[in-house]
Parts: sequence; C-alpha cells; structure tokens
Amino acid sequence: MNNVQQENAQQKKIIFSCQPGGCLTGVIRVPGDKSISHRSIMLGALAEGRTHITGFLEGEDAIATLNAFRAMGVKIEGPNDAELTVHGVGLHGLKAPVESIDLGNSGTAMRLMSGLLAGQQFNVTLTGDASLSKRPMKRVIEPLTKMGAVIDSKPDGTPPLTISGGQKLTGIDYVMPMASAQVKSSLLLAGLFAEGATCVAEPATTRDHTERMLKGFGYTVENYPLNSLSNPLSNSLPTKKGTKVCLLGGGKLKATNIDVPGDISSAAFFIVGACITNNSDVTLQHVGINPTRIGVVNILRLMGADISISNERDIGGEPVGDIRVRSSQLKGIIIPKDQVPLAIDEFPVIFIAAACAEGDTVLEGAEELRVKESDRIQVMADALSNVGVKARPTVDGMVISGSEIKGGEVDSCGDHRIAMAMSIAALRSQAPITIHDCANVNTSFPGFAKMANSLGHNIRVNVV
Repeated sequence: MNNVQQENAQQKKIIFSCQPGGCLTGVIRVPGDKSISHRSIMLGALAEGRTHITGFLEGEDAIATLNAFRAMGVKIEGPNDAELTVHGVGLHGLKAPVESIDLGNSGTAMRLMSGLLAGQQFNVTLTGDASLSKRPMKRVIEPLTKMGAVIDSKPDGTPPLTISGGQKLTGIDYVMPMASAQVKSSLLLAGLFAEGATCVAEPATTRDHTERMLKGFGYTVENYPLNSLSNPLSNSLPTKKGTKVCLLGGGKLKATNIDVPGDISSAAFFIVGACITNNSDVTLQHVGINPTRIGVVNILRLMGADISISNERDIGGEPVGDIRVRSSQLKGIIIPKDQVPLAIDEFPVIFIAAACAEGDTVLEGAEELRVKESDRIQVMADALSNVGVKARPTVDGMVISGSEIKGGEVDSCGDHRIAMAMSIAALRSQAPITIHDCANVNTSFPGFAKMANSLGHNIRVNVV
C-alpha cells in the first residue's frame, strides 16, 4: 500500500448498522487474548531462544507491539493463521530503533513498554494515535522515576513519551494507590533490569498474566498476601489487605511455547448477547478463565445468568475452559466492589446486560473507566440514553435502570468496546441501532461483525 492509499484508508470511517431482534446460537472460538498476546511478544523478545506462539491475536494493538520489537532488531516470523515465532535476543539484546515507535491505540503496550525500555541503553520515543495521546501515563512515569528511569512526557503526563537510555535502575517497594495491572506489569518489567528486589503491592487483585508468563519463561516471581510478615524480598511490613508481587533483577528468561487462550473480553459480548435474548444457546470454546479476569462471569451470575464452564484445563500456566451461555432473566444488582478490577474492560457490555435487567444496577468504584480509550462512563451513559435507556453517570460509576431499548444513533467516540457493546444492544432493541466511528474494533477483535452474524446477529459494516 503506497502513502496515498494509506492516507485514504485512514480517512475512511466505519459505521455499524445493527438490525433489531434475533438470538444467538452456535459454537465458536473467539480470537486470542489481547493482554496475553502483548506479553508473549514482549517476553519472547527478551528471552534466550525461540518462542513459538499459537492463538496470537492479529488485532491492530497486538500487531503494534510486534512491529515495535521488530523495529528494535527482534526477528519475528509470522503471524500466519495466528502462529508466530519470536527469536529472543535476551534482556540486553534490543537495539535502538531508527525512529519513534508508534503504538497506535494501545495503552497496554505503552505502559508495559515504558517499564521494559526504562532499563535499556538507548533512547526511544513512544507515540500513539489521537486517543492514546490523551491517556494518562503519570501512573507509570512516577514510580518508574523512583526506580531511576528518566521519562519525558507532555506537561499533563500524556504521550509521546521519551525514555532516556543508560540509566541505572534500583528496585523499589511500591504500594499502588489504585489497582492497575498495567502499572504493576510495567514496574515488574523494569524490575528485570533493576538492582535488588522490585515489589508491587496492589490494594485489590488485578489480572496476573505478567506474573504467570514470567514464571512460564523460567523467572522467579513471588506472591504474598499483604498480611504476611514472611516476605524475604522486602523489609517493609505490609499494612493493607491485598497482594504483593516481588522479583529480583538480573535473571534470565528462557524461551518457551505459548498457546494464547480466547480473550474473555471478546467472549463477553456474546455471553451478554446470549443472556439477554430468548432462545439463545452459545458455547465459546477455549476461553481464558483466569480468576483475575473472570469478573464479567461472576457479575452476570449474580444477575441471574445461566452460564456454565466445562472442559477446564491448564495451558501454559493459564486456566482455560469452554463457556456455555443460555437465555436468562436478569435482575439488577449492586455490583460488588471486589469484582470491579476483575471486569474493568467488560463494563461497556455489562451495562447492556444491566439495561435489559429488571430493576436498577449500580456500579461504584470504577473511576478507571474514565481514562480508557474514551471516558467509558460518560460515553456509555450518552449512548444508552440515545437509545432510550435510563442511565445516570456518577463520578466513579453508573446507575442503570432496566429499560426498553428503542434504537437510534450513537457515537462510539472511537472506542472499540463501546462500538461492540452497542451492537449487542440491538439484539433487544425495537428499532435499528446505528453506531458511528467503529474503525477501532479492529484493535482488539478483527472479524467481530462476521462472527456475530454467524451466531444470528445482523450487523452490516458500512465503509464511508
């Protein structure tokens, strides 16, 4: 594709036209987990030897991470049919890229790579698209700076980020002010290059893919409950409930094989779709059911969803299973706060379940939603209101009253999860729902509309 074609492609807009009604039936396997796909490239590149990856998510976000490491001298074969091979260069084998690294729409890639690159010997600048350029990075910049990193950003802490090489990093004992798997992972990756121990205490459990995968690559990682006084890597005494993760710098990563399970964040759209429509029966095969990611299932079960998990097994340190979902009569609930970090990416579609439930659903403690690809609290409240649902945003959540979905036009504000969530809402709407600005669906779920239609939905993708 030449420069003119690329520019024209970037100017094209994608609109979802979703017809009302229908139900979902069938057996499918959703694309690979985005979080694990990112990490498999990062750790595979830093390992010694060849890492073979299957089930890799060929979405734009994960491809951006792949291209970033190619730009730093890592040979990567593929992806071909979701398979690729990473020829690791070791912890100190990355090379300076010729130009800045563009991470597109991926906040995960930027935050994790900030930690990983803080310990390199070369300077590098990380950039992103208009959405990523507005997302807060101080939450990783500040603790990384305490470790000795030198990172420049815009005055408000947003990208681009310029990371200075050749810095001596020292491990720290860091208590996160709010639960964030991305901050935790960024610090642990920096800790690989730091002198001494790096410990990260989190006030609530967050996804643990980084810790699991580090162990899979042969690196020692220790987990401690925060009420434990037997932590040999840290002298500080924990004072809060939660968990602490520690590792020592200076080790090595050994190449391994990774089979990426289906992404539960992608499965969540069809889980909710089957719950809210009559005569639905969907089985999602080979889905990751990591206990730090299963919040969407826990919340929906509390609402009365008919969800069963079978064929449970462990693949490469990650629990996997087949999820069957059948039509349910949902009821509104107060969402338990301990489930919020376990479902933080799934709330746009959980809001659709709430709109179809009897009574009110109340979410609190989810202020993190305001700094995702969009302000997901406000944007979802606006979208729901546009199609007739009673939704009242709060500072840290939302109150949604079960309502008839009337149909209408909504703006996803370039947020892939909002575009997909509102398309699921059409299954219960009285009239079509038109969703604008859907191009970024390809960042996490290429082929979403095609897969949804194969189950019985009716989504027409219009390129204008």
